[in-house]
Amino acid sequence: MIGQQHHESGAHFAFTDRWGGVSAAPYEQLNLGGAVGDDPQAVRTNRARAAGALGLDPAAVIWMNQVHGRDVAVVDGPWRDADVPCVDAVVTARRGLALAVLTADCTPVLLADPVAGVTGAAHAGRPGLVAGVVPAAVEAMAELGAEPARILAYTGPAICGRCYEVPEQMRSDVAAVVPEAHATTSWGTPAVDVTAGVRAQLVAAGVPVRDDPHIPPVCTRESTDHFSYRRDRTTGRLASYVWLDGEL
Repeated sequence: MIGQQHHESGAHFAFTDRWGGVSAAPYEQLNLGGAVGDDPQAVRTNRARAAGALGLDPAAVIWMNQVHGRDVAVVDGPWRDADVPCVDAVVTARRGLALAVLTADCTPVLLADPVAGVTGAAHAGRPGLVAGVVPAAVEAMAELGAEPARILAYTGPAICGRCYEVPEQMRSDVAAVVPEAHATTSWGTPAVDVTAGVRAQLVAAGVPVRDDPHIPPVCTRESTDHFSYRRDRTTGRLASYVWLDGEL
C-alpha cells in the first residue's frame, strides 16, 4: 500500500499506491483526494488508514487545496477543514507534523532538513513547474532556517517524459523556462518531463538530488498500481508524505 523511506536523521518520506483502501471504482481503492467525486466518508477512511499505516495521527497530516500555482503556506499545526489554503506547497518547522501532496500524474516533491527541523512538500504539475513552486518551497524553507545543501529531496510517482504528450508549442513554452523538461514520447511526439524539470530546479536552488534504490521511479500512466488522470480521467489521487521524528 505504502512505500516509505526512513533516514537515520529522523526524516520520513512515504508514497502511496492505489491499493488497501475502501473506495469503489473508478476510485478504487486507496483514493486520498477529497475533490474528485468520491464518497467523502470513503476518503476519510482511506486517509485514516494511510496515516495509521505510517504511524501518524490523521489529524496531524497537513493537506492543501492544490491549484497549480506557486504559493507556499507556512504551517505550525493542524488547521480546520475550512482553513485549508489554496496553495501548492507547504513548509513547517514543526517536527512530527506530516505534510501531504495529492497527485495523479503531477510530480510530488518532498523536502526535509533534519538539522534545522524544517520540512516542505510541493505539488508540481506542468503549470507549477513553469511557475516555480519548487524553488519557492526551498526559499520558504530557507526562511525557516533550512540550508539547501542539507535538504533531503525526493520526487514521487508521476507521469514520465515518455508518456506526457503535449502540443509542440506547449513543450516549447515549458522548455523556454526549464530546458531540462523538454522531452519526446516513446512514439515520437512532443512531451514534457516534469520530474526532470523539478530535479533541475532543485539542483539550481542548491539542493542535492539523490537517487534512492529504495524508491524506484514510477510512471503513473504506465503503472496500473497507481492513479493516472492522463490514462483514466476520472480516478483517485495518490498521496506523498514527509515528516520528521518528534512530538507535536
